[in-house]
Amino acid sequence: MRKSPIMSDFTIHSHWISASGQEGSLGNQAALFPYWSFTKPVIAVCALQLVEEGFLDLDARISGHPYTLRQLLAHTSGLPDYGQFVEYGAAVVAGDPVWSRQKMLDIVLSKGMLFAPEQGWSYSNVGYMFVRELIEKTTAKPMGQVIAEKVCTPLGLTSVEFAQSEEQFKSLHWPAAADYDPLWVYHGCLMGTASDAAHLLHQLFLGALLQPSSIRKMLNTKILGGPLAGRPWMECGYALGLMAGSVDGLGRAIGHSGAGPFCVNAVYHFPDISDPVTVASFTDGSKEGIAEFEAVRLAKQKYGEG
Repeated sequence: MRKSPIMSDFTIHSHWISASGQEGSLGNQAALFPYWSFTKPVIAVCALQLVEEGFLDLDARISGHPYTLRQLLAHTSGLPDYGQFVEYGAAVVAGDPVWSRQKMLDIVLSKGMLFAPEQGWSYSNVGYMFVRELIEKTTAKPMGQVIAEKVCTPLGLTSVEFAQSEEQFKSLHWPAAADYDPLWVYHGCLMGTASDAAHLLHQLFLGALLQPSSIRKMLNTKILGGPLAGRPWMECGYALGLMAGSVDGLGRAIGHSGAGPFCVNAVYHFPDISDPVTVASFTDGSKEGIAEFEAVRLAKQKYGEG
């Protein structure tokens, strides 16, 4: 395990793979971690595959709702997020039983939509829960099975599971995971190794999961701002299921960070360097910037950029 150069009390586990086939790791590569919001790119990939197959439409309004699938994936639907409500965080910290879907929605939608679709941007886990439910309805299969069939099996990702029980979380690397119910993540939470996280994102950009036209749609980015305090971004934005922006010395960074009560991660592809590389970094704590800076550091160190 490597101590973070930013905060020495944190340990980091990482894996990287380059376009030329170079590969390496730091830390415990057998360890399992929660992927948190790195689950979102995988949900987006499954939705886009169903679009390719003609079962879903990116730009048709979802029946009974004012927003489209594209807007849900891009966080431009106007839906609020349960993370914005103190009641949610307090319930998680207290170890309360997971709220029912209806109780969560009653709280989240108590003040209505944040804005009309496409008239703003606001991160919404609820929106991704609706995408998950749309996928499950369309395929008549649970989300875990869809991900296994469409992503994990084709790529040979043997460690990746869709977490649905506290028992599964007891197998994770961080001891605090044993006291957390993954059903608090309403869109679902994947778990797996750092290596499989890196390979998953890397294979996406090699064209193993989507047609080139779908990848172009997925990468259509809404720029949201410039530098963020405590994080490596020089420019930040969001595409379809992907955080996308730029970092100093590397150019574009595309992937997703994730955070939960006891650990964080950053899984990013850096396409603009001489040997494009994908890095997955996982650490304890609650600051996504720690994992993001480590992913950037490794990309620069291993491939001589910056």
